[in-house]
Amino acid sequence: MSENNWPTAITDIGKNKINVRGYPIAELMGTASFAQVAYLAIFGELPDDKTGRMIDAILVSSVDHGVTPPSILSSLVVASTGASLSASIAAGIMSINQYHGGAIENCMKMLIAAVKLQKENNLSAADAATKLVTDYRAAKKTLFGYGHRVHTEDPRKVKLMRLAEELGFGGPYVTMSLAIASALPKVLGKELPLNVDGAIGAVLCELNVPPDLSNAFFILSRTAGIIAHVHEERTRHKPMRKIDPGAWTYDGPAERKP
Repeated sequence: MSENNWPTAITDIGKNKINVRGYPIAELMGTASFAQVAYLAIFGELPDDKTGRMIDAILVSSVDHGVTPPSILSSLVVASTGASLSASIAAGIMSINQYHGGAIENCMKMLIAAVKLQKENNLSAADAATKLVTDYRAAKKTLFGYGHRVHTEDPRKVKLMRLAEELGFGGPYVTMSLAIASALPKVLGKELPLNVDGAIGAVLCELNVPPDLSNAFFILSRTAGIIAHVHEERTRHKPMRKIDPGAWTYDGPAERKP
């Protein structure tokens, strides 16, 4: 091997050959879902059916949340200037950071610390959650993954928690996420329900996903929504318009069942 050569364990390319983590991509096409292949590319192995379903649900959950999130609003502003599709999408992705999308990573770190506290001190989930919330309040630290500016009972969270139990992922991190939600009103005196970021964080902990990769799932998911909004901006609205994020009116299809 030449000293200029360097290794990669992801994709092997040759004449008439494209193998992702050892699997011929043509054999994955039509047999594995996008969620399963994304998991394969990132982690090196195809997930089992239950893990694949859970990852797929996570990706669906964050596809879009209207025009007001930074990932959408920033892409609309850039698209309105006449920027390319790629530049407009990049603007949206670049806005996904600590406080937008990053709540998943921060929640995961908090849940890992809470479960560690529970085990090391032989506490119940409820007692460990109460101590954690009390400590966070004293330190004036944010409890990422709780509360929402729109929802009091986020339907995405409800479905993810239900699926986690059904598919066998209702372990210590899911339990702790719910225990913290129960402890919050007792310690803070107000309801801060578990939101979709917290639910995703809990499930990713159960799947042994490293916290520093959690944003990857939000980015994969939200990219589809960004593309939809950028396309609408470029084809439906005038360039360089004044975009008021609170002035939107929905005129799409009425609610319908899949």
